[in-house]
Amino acid sequence: MTTTHDAPPAYEPLPEDADLWTAKIRRKLVRALPPDRMVPDRQPAYLSSWIYIFGALTMSALAVVIITGTLLALEGPAWWHLSTVGLFVNSLHLWSVELFFFFMVIHLWGKFFMAAWRGNRTLTWMTGVITFMASIGAGLTGYLSQTNFESQWIATQAKDGINAIGAGAFFNVLNFGQMLMWHIMILPLAVVALTVLHILLVRTKGIVPPFEIASPEGGAHADATAETAGGEG
Repeated sequence: MTTTHDAPPAYEPLPEDADLWTAKIRRKLVRALPPDRMVPDRQPAYLSSWIYIFGALTMSALAVVIITGTLLALEGPAWWHLSTVGLFVNSLHLWSVELFFFFMVIHLWGKFFMAAWRGNRTLTWMTGVITFMASIGAGLTGYLSQTNFESQWIATQAKDGINAIGAGAFFNVLNFGQMLMWHIMILPLAVVALTVLHILLVRTKGIVPPFEIASPEGGAHADATAETAGGEG
């Protein structure tokens, strides 16, 4: 006796009720974030640039920062001061932060000289700048959360500066608990959210093309704007 296996039924989308708020949100999301732009299989040839590589390296360093920071937050100060494994994770967290800022600064300066805000990409550029500013705050509160003499010295020196700009009333750098919560909760969430928004804008708006250059005949043409290359940006 033989048996046959029926093929699974093809996917059939359910009928849509256009008046429901879920359907309206779905249509807006598909229009704003089209799948062919979110996960593209082809990209312009001018994507092959070290400036974009440093942007990818920035995100990679941020991932290491988050992973090591999570471990430090779970184990606490005694672990990263006394345990050899904790000291290693603490050092890994520090150097991933250093690399994060190094890669980000190169990426930002490179995009500045490329005028990355061209072609209705102003918001893409601004999210990168604001992410950098939020990262500076995360770095400062990280130094204040070390629970050692160095963090105490930084806090006492920063107190006058924070007071001078009028922020000392609600941002007290001498309050360890407050600075720790800024460092492990508020600022990391802001940095991650801004990074995700920045990537989504890069996907939807596309990467900025190179400047047009004058041709010997007197016209102008873009350098390699019509070419495409495989890979993801």
